[in-house]
Amino acid sequence: MPRFQEGNTAAELAAHHSPSITGKIILTTGVTPGSIGARYIEALAAHAPKLLILAGRSLPKLNKQVEVLAQAHPDVETRLLQVDLSSIDSVTKAAAQVYSWTDVPIIDIVVNCAGIMAVPYALSVDGIEMQLAANHIGHFLLTNSIMPKLLAAEGTPRVINVSSNGHRLSAMRWGDISFDGGRTYDPWVAYGQSKTANMLFSLALAKKLGNRGLLSFSVHPGLITTTGLATHLAWVAEGEEEDAMTTLLKKDQELGNEVGFGDAWSKLVVPVSSEAGAATQMYASFDPELKAHNGAYLEKCRPSDPMKDIFRPWGRDEYEAEMLWALSEKLTGRKFDY
Repeated sequence: MPRFQEGNTAAELAAHHSPSITGKIILTTGVTPGSIGARYIEALAAHAPKLLILAGRSLPKLNKQVEVLAQAHPDVETRLLQVDLSSIDSVTKAAAQVYSWTDVPIIDIVVNCAGIMAVPYALSVDGIEMQLAANHIGHFLLTNSIMPKLLAAEGTPRVINVSSNGHRLSAMRWGDISFDGGRTYDPWVAYGQSKTANMLFSLALAKKLGNRGLLSFSVHPGLITTTGLATHLAWVAEGEEEDAMTTLLKKDQELGNEVGFGDAWSKLVVPVSSEAGAATQMYASFDPELKAHNGAYLEKCRPSDPMKDIFRPWGRDEYEAEMLWALSEKLTGRKFDY
């Protein structure tokens, strides 16, 4: 088996795993054109999946992505799922819609790729800090609400949560998850908390449902500055405005993170393409050797190494994973006892 690594593309991994993709039903959030979610499903479409379910808030953007797929692969079957992941009501309705599809009795893979990053302070309609709501809570509710269809799939169904090495910026803030009405808000710390949540969610799913065949992984796709995730950020300074990279560097230095000092920063902030960024989630979706690493956090098409990579203890703590599960149930008003 070839050893994939940073720089390989989703298309290259999909070609290798083509027999595993054929006939699969895959639901992916965050598939707006140009995103890593879009690159992921574009790579899948070349290998005859049975159905690609595209989930997102904007139907025009979803339809545009369907057009892209249809032009390259006219035989691929797609279905749209409109959902606002920051709204518990919207997610509940979307999950009900999935259940109404009697011709889709199973789902083989769910890839939770949608996300927002370092946005100004806001609360969701449910009163939850927006990054935690959109990046974790919505995915927690959607995934668990359709879990029976995943568990009905043959083989090893998988749930992939796109996280980030930005989890280094914050553990879960158990006493102040919504930043005291904005008074303690820091956009990068809030982003870090939400990415830690993605990791803990995968860990919890693996512990709770691994004995029923479910595999779950979180992934770091790399620094990608060309997708919608980052379009609101000033990556290049304009006039006297401090650019996003300078702000992030200062935050790492303030927190004492090693990447904020010496030449580590220059190595950290090397951008990768969206095609390469989608590679690790393709690896997480199909690599058979990952069965031995259920719940793992992955990067560069391999399990992350706590001694060499940015992989904080708070993102791999089983006790914190249980605490997050309980908190997520409380915030959504739903119990998922597995």
